[in-house]
Amino acid sequence: MSLIDAAREVRENAHAPYSNFKVGAAIRAASGAVFQGCNVENVAYPEGTCAEAGAIAAMVAAGEREIAEVAVIADSPKPVSPCGGCRQKLAEFGARDVPVTLATLDGTVLKTTVGDLLPGAFDQAYMSKV
Repeated sequence: MSLIDAAREVRENAHAPYSNFKVGAAIRAASGAVFQGCNVENVAYPEGTCAEAGAIAAMVAAGEREIAEVAVIADSPKPVSPCGGCRQKLAEFGARDVPVTLATLDGTVLKTTVGDLLPGAFDQAYMSKV
């Protein structure tokens, strides 16, 4: 199964009763293992949690710490981009050149990288004096 297919599959599990906007994400870790996440909304936080954050949490819970590839899919007119918080999380666990595929259900695809999504990402180099 391709990474975008894994994201498409988990998107169906999204809990989006407020927005009806389902997003799926899949991450391939450096080990080759694939982790999936979908958005989850709730009454106290109707914006919900992001699909990418869910996939990262699953990866970390499994003991993995390095992202090799990312895919995100939604039923939108153009490929959906990760929010700012998820971009920072992707940068925390993935190198700048990690490929990111953003897709729509109708087949539109945008290929980018973690570095292009978040230029100037905060990283450990900023804390070198600590």
